[in-house]
Parts: sequence; C-alpha cells; structure tokens
Amino acid sequence: MRTQPNIIVTGTPGVGKTTHCETLAQNTGLRHLSINDIVKERGCHDGYDEDFKSWIVDEDKLLDSIEDEVKQGGYIIDWHACDLFPRSWIDLVVVLRVDSTLLYDRLKARDYPEAKLQENLDSEIMEVLLQEARDSYDEEIIVELTSNTSDEMESNIERIEMWIGQWKKNNVEGAQ
Repeated sequence: MRTQPNIIVTGTPGVGKTTHCETLAQNTGLRHLSINDIVKERGCHDGYDEDFKSWIVDEDKLLDSIEDEVKQGGYIIDWHACDLFPRSWIDLVVVLRVDSTLLYDRLKARDYPEAKLQENLDSEIMEVLLQEARDSYDEEIIVELTSNTSDEMESNIERIEMWIGQWKKNNVEGAQ
C-alpha cells in the first residue's frame, strides 16, 4: 500500500503545469516527474517531429520506464496528456485551464511553430484534455483549476496541498 499519493497535473502546454509541479514538490516532498524529461533522458521516443518541434513519445516504453517508481507513490506527474496512465496509479488528476488569449501570448513567447500553437489553442478551447481526463478517470478524482494569474496559482497550490493532507489522513493514518 502506498503511503503517498500520485497526482497528475495536466493541461495544454503553457497553462503552468511545470510551475505548479515544482512548487508542489518543494512544498510537500512529493517528487516532480516531468514526462518530457523522462522521454528525452530515458529514450522513450520514436524520434523527433521537426514540424512540431517535439519528441514522438513511445507510450509503452514510457510506462515501462516509470512503472516501478510511480507504483511506490509520492509522484506529481507533469504532462500534457493523462489517458495513458493506469487508473490504479493515480489518486488525483488536476486539469489546469487558462484563458485562450493568455495562452496564445504564452505559447508565442515560447516561439512555438504556428501549427503547434494553433493545435494547442484549439485543444484548450475545445476542452480536449479535460474531456480526456473525464474519459479516463472517475469524476471524483478530477479537479479543473484556472491558472491565469499568480494568485490563482497560489490558490491552486494551497488547494492541492490540502487535498494531499486529507489523502494521507484517509489512506495512511486511518489504516494504522
């Protein structure tokens, strides 16, 4: 039995996933698992897509690469997709959302190619990642949070930290 939860922080690129994850890891002692870094460092890809300037992820290699770690608990998984992770690994799915005008500015600042920028804007507007979470996990473990401002980010962090504390009370302290 795990003594710490696993959390996915997902959302369109540019919504603040990594900032949320790094802050949560620093504040809670959970480990930030950046899937982008894992894909690069452990070779969990089938090459590089020049048009979109991103790795083509081999999901089977990725899952095999992180399974032993994640099953132990205590991870904050940072990635723009969530549907590939088995339900049994995950205790909370946080879907970060941002206003499309702000998102455009953030992605433009990252020098995203136009096709990639447009695809990500469309994904946010059409709530693709929120729907993916709903299709893949039970509704009661999914939370949708807005990440337009630093105040909202701080509020999100506090809310997730409170959830972690409650999870530990329910799953660790209650089991003793």
